Amino acid sequence: MSALGRTQTGRPNADRAVARGIRDDKVWTVFVWIMLVGGGIVMALPLLWLLTSSLKTELGVFRYPPQWIPNPPQFQNYVEAWTKKPFGTYLWNTFVILMINEVGIIFSASLVGYAFARIDFPGRDLLFSVVLATMMLPGVVTLIPRFVIYSRIGWVNTILPLTVPSFFGGGAFNIFLLRQFFRSLPAELADAARVDGASEIGIFWRIMMPLTKPALATVAVFTFIGVWNDYMGPLLYLSKDVKKYTVALGLATFRNAFAGRTRWDLIMAASTMMVAPVVLIFFLAQKNFVQGIAVSGLKG
Repeated sequence: MSALGRTQTGRPNADRAVARGIRDDKVWTVFVWIMLVGGGIVMALPLLWLLTSSLKTELGVFRYPPQWIPNPPQFQNYVEAWTKKPFGTYLWNTFVILMINEVGIIFSASLVGYAFARIDFPGRDLLFSVVLATMMLPGVVTLIPRFVIYSRIGWVNTILPLTVPSFFGGGAFNIFLLRQFFRSLPAELADAARVDGASEIGIFWRIMMPLTKPALATVAVFTFIGVWNDYMGPLLYLSKDVKKYTVALGLATFRNAFAGRTRWDLIMAASTMMVAPVVLIFFLAQKNFVQGIAVSGLKG
C-alpha cells in the first residue's frame, strides 16, 4: 500500500477518534452537571423546608404529605417571632461582639501570618509548627481553664472573654491561611520596596495588605460565621443577664417562651431570620471566599 493510501486510511480513523473523544467529553460534562445540580438540591432542601415552614400555621408544619408552598403564607409569624423576644437587642449585642472580633482577628492574624511568611527570625519554623499543633486541641480541653482564668479576673458576665482573645493571633487556622497567601505573593515586591527605603511595617501595610483582599475576605467570612453561631461562649459568660444575650443564645431560649407550648412555626420564622445574614454574607463574598481558599494553598 502506498504512503498516500495509508494516509487516507488513517485520517478517517483519527477523525473518528476525535469525534468519540468530543462525544465522551460532552457525556461527562452532562453527568457532572447532573450530579452538581442534584447535590445542590439535596443540600438546599433543609433550608427550603425551614423557609416554607416559617410561613405555615402551627398545625401546617406537621401536615403530611408536606405542603411545600404554604397557602396562604403566614407572614405574621415573623412579626410575632420578632416581638416575642427582644431580638433587636440580641442582634445589637452580636453585632458589637462580631465587629470587635473582625477587627481583632484580621489585624492580629495578618500580622502574625506576615511574620511567619516574610520575616526570617530564629525558631520561626518551630514556632509555626507549635501554632499549627494547637489546631489539634479540641476546644473543650481548654474550656474549663479559660473559664477559671476569666472568672478570677472578673470578666464573667462581660463581652471581654468573647472579644479580647481575638487580638492575640486570631486562631491557628486564620494565621495559617494568611501565611500561605503571603507566601504566594512575589518576593520582588517587598525587595523593591526595601530598596526604596520602606520599613517592614510600611511594606506590610501599603503593599502586602492591599494584595491580600481575597484571603482577608475569607477570614472575615469564617469569623462572621463563627461569632454568629457561637452558643457555648455566650452561654458561659453572658447567660446571667438576659440583656446581654446574643442571637444564638436568644434563639436557644426562644423555645421556652410560650408557657409550656412549642410554637414550631414561630421557631422556624425566628431561625430563618437568624440564618438569613449568614447566607447573604456568603453569597456576597463568595468570589473572594473561593479565591482566598484556592490561592492560599498554592505555595507551601
